[in-house]
Amino acid sequence: MNDMILLKQGEMVLKGLNRKSFEMRLISNIKRRLARYGEFDVYCLQSAVYVEPKDENCDMDGAFDAVHRIFGIVSVSRAVACEKDKDALFETAREYLGGAMRAARSFKVEAKRSDKSFPMTSIELSQYVGGLLSEAFPETAVDVHTPELIVNLEIRDNAAYVHGTAETGAGGMPVGSNGKVVSLLSGGIDSPVSTYMAAKRGVGIIPVHFFSFPYTSEMAKQKVVELSRLLGDYCGRMKLEIVPFTHIQEEIRDKCPEEYSTVIMRRFMMRISEKIALSNGCKAIVTGENLGQVASQTMEAMGVTEECISLPVIRPVVCMDKSEIIAVARKIGTFETSILPYEDCCTVFTPRHPRTRPRLDEVLEAERALDTDALVEEAFAGIERIDVSR
Repeated sequence: MNDMILLKQGEMVLKGLNRKSFEMRLISNIKRRLARYGEFDVYCLQSAVYVEPKDENCDMDGAFDAVHRIFGIVSVSRAVACEKDKDALFETAREYLGGAMRAARSFKVEAKRSDKSFPMTSIELSQYVGGLLSEAFPETAVDVHTPELIVNLEIRDNAAYVHGTAETGAGGMPVGSNGKVVSLLSGGIDSPVSTYMAAKRGVGIIPVHFFSFPYTSEMAKQKVVELSRLLGDYCGRMKLEIVPFTHIQEEIRDKCPEEYSTVIMRRFMMRISEKIALSNGCKAIVTGENLGQVASQTMEAMGVTEECISLPVIRPVVCMDKSEIIAVARKIGTFETSILPYEDCCTVFTPRHPRTRPRLDEVLEAERALDTDALVEEAFAGIERIDVSR
């Protein structure tokens, strides 16, 4: 009995005339992500995506694990197809889910009938197959409220399908369906989470990291490379852009008032990020800023920071509690890497008394001591690009 993977779409089903483009993007993402596990036939019918192995050499376990991290999918199931017949459905469920039935203390059957020509209603089919399964597995009780196992029967146009309890998918929209963004990626907890959340809304990600060697170490750089690789399981193919930032920070330290150094530094990050974004066709900049967390993340400071660019700035975690951010970081597997004790450029030359409510006119006056355009061009020309695709 050859099984396959049955995936259910999320909010894409609400799309109108452009829905097909979202589905094609999702199919393309699935094929690319599963290429390492063998050859699969991937197609979409009736708001579901079918992933069928083309031969017995396919790694179904690896593929099943991988599809959990593809945005655009809300549920994931290992399933098997059978004839659209009530007795064939029972025999398939008995054989395919026999081990799960014996391991569970309780079960129920749920039937869905997309093909309305099937001669039984969903309730009638559930009762019929459920009764036979109860006789075949008398040690497993029927529980229609809180069962350990749900036996799913789906009557679709092309075939009938049997699968166990569906597992939760990544949700969101297919990566690449909503354009591209630049995402500022430090070595902390917040920015990987904000990058993940932006990608979940269907945007392609260009991660950007600001590196201040020798004030920040090679280990700090490798930490960000690893974070990018971990995010790649959700964000797909990415190239990490590492911006040399030492000269800019030294110039700010030597020529600008200390209390404005952090906000001026972040304005340079915005300018360079916008230049990267425009050169790659990106439409926005994503940051991991969280309101009130540090001196540079007050509303006044964030307003002054983004004043120097024209692209919109998206802050996915701006109103989240730290505990909520950490919970997401643990879920996506970045937390343990984020807490490794390697410094990043934001901790270099930290002012003793930063201005938490900076005034734009005072910041502009302080910046006049710097050759802003030349420093931005110098940093942009020195960018190192690393392919972080797994």
